[in-house]
Amino acid sequence: MKWEQALRDYQHYLRIERGLAQNSIQNYTRDIQKLQHFIVSRKLNESPLAVNRETVQLFIHELAKLVNPRSQARVISGLKSFFNYLIFEDYRQDNPMDLIASPKIGRKLPDTLSTKEINQLIMAIDLSKPEGERNRAMIETLYGCGLRVSELTGLRISDLFFDEDFIKVTGKGDKQRFVPISGINKKYISIYQNQVRVHQTIKKGAEDILFLNRRGAQLTRAMVFTIVKQLAEKAGIQKTISPHTFRHSFATHLLENGADLRAIQQMLGHESITTTEVYMHVDRTHLSEIVNKYHPRK
Repeated sequence: MKWEQALRDYQHYLRIERGLAQNSIQNYTRDIQKLQHFIVSRKLNESPLAVNRETVQLFIHELAKLVNPRSQARVISGLKSFFNYLIFEDYRQDNPMDLIASPKIGRKLPDTLSTKEINQLIMAIDLSKPEGERNRAMIETLYGCGLRVSELTGLRISDLFFDEDFIKVTGKGDKQRFVPISGINKKYISIYQNQVRVHQTIKKGAEDILFLNRRGAQLTRAMVFTIVKQLAEKAGIQKTISPHTFRHSFATHLLENGADLRAIQQMLGHESITTTEVYMHVDRTHLSEIVNKYHPRK
């Protein structure tokens, strides 16, 4: 079996059987291609079925010189998954990654914005331009509903259930969930819909997409990243932020104000509570205040 065929089969498995999003599949593919390129560059002539432990050890040793421990750990995890797939399909009997240990890395806490900084960002939006109303509605939705950027760009008008105060969100693996939406968030989406979007010429296939670019097509993830970056610069915020920062801020601010962790898990669409638990470590001062306020032996 050649590398190209193994990659195609693995991508099909990730898409169909594991239900991963295209971005995740691309990340897995890039990690495997790093090993493939290493093998080619060393003229080792090893197929996916013939790669041995010594080769992957040498690859990881060289990789450690180029990337940080977190990236190295991700590549190791991706390769282990790939070779486990080959074993599952009876292509191989062993996993050459079995004795490869991932570097120990500290748990990276998510960056967050304060409510003051979020207000600064929103105030920096130029509402005199048509895209201003769209950008305000997008920022309010990222922060107000805790969406991933792909969930924001894929949000449809038919997903808005304003009478019930919910929106339907399609997350990773096309899994859907209902997320509450506030009155202020509904207000700014409605302004954008009724005052800006209604006047646009919409491209075929984007009729139901909520947030559109100037050409009437669906916004790209990259464009949302650019909008957020430019707003941060204009607002004078020194932190390195992305659309995902609003999602982290959403969860952190809910937790700080007493929201239940399980409820936050459902709203974020996390399969495991352990993923959501990272927010328990964001503000230890807040947790200390809870103990001092509510514990009977304070």
